Amino acid sequence: MPRFAANLTMLFTERAFVDRFGAAAAAGFEGVEFLFPYAEAADVLRERLDAAGLALALFNVPPGDWAAGERGFAALPGEEARFEQSFAQALDYARVLRPGRLHVMAGLATGPAARATYVANLRRAAAAAPDLVLTIEPLNARDMPGYHLGCSDEALRVIEAVGAENLKLQFDLYHTQISEGDLTRRIEALAPVIGHVQIAGVPDRQEPDRGELALGHLMDVLDSVGYEGWVGCEYRPSGRTEDGLGWFAPWRRGGIVGGGDE
Repeated sequence: MPRFAANLTMLFTERAFVDRFGAAAAAGFEGVEFLFPYAEAADVLRERLDAAGLALALFNVPPGDWAAGERGFAALPGEEARFEQSFAQALDYARVLRPGRLHVMAGLATGPAARATYVANLRRAAAAAPDLVLTIEPLNARDMPGYHLGCSDEALRVIEAVGAENLKLQFDLYHTQISEGDLTRRIEALAPVIGHVQIAGVPDRQEPDRGELALGHLMDVLDSVGYEGWVGCEYRPSGRTEDGLGWFAPWRRGGIVGGGDE
């Protein structure tokens, strides 16, 4: 049975970030994830996790200046020192927050030099954090043009080239459906390297039961391949978060969700 983690960067945004932990727990989630925790002190976030009784599934290594268009450094030739600094900051937070996974963003870069830089940086990062699972995520070119990693086959080649047991695939059903489709067969083929899953409706990135994806079927497929990790809910609610949680009712901790079942 899937375990769902609310993405607090995108859900419950009616509240201040530190107040979203309690909201997620009240809605029945047992875990959370978020993009970047670095605007808050790690110990404050740890207190919020503990108070709400939540596990932390995942967060991202610092990407640089997001507003200026930076999306990470791992595949950027010449930015190795900057990547090392950002990864060190992520590890400082990870020691306090104890996430299940740490996502390493590749950045906007193409070509053989970028791929060699990416592999080398990932190899060093995996060796520097042997007790932590790192993930890499292909992103669709419509939402993230120029991102270094665009499909699951590329990600698999990178994982094989790095050769580290603690490097896994972050399999986002939204991005993969847009870029590749054939989700059932891809889950079955990639199951040995999938370390984290994320969901959102396609094409509008709203509630995961809206649009093209057969959510119940895909959750059954994850069960059938033995996936036991978290499923991150990384979508933009169409309205108030709680009012769109009808899709969550079959899996919610403690029973049926209140609010608008869609």
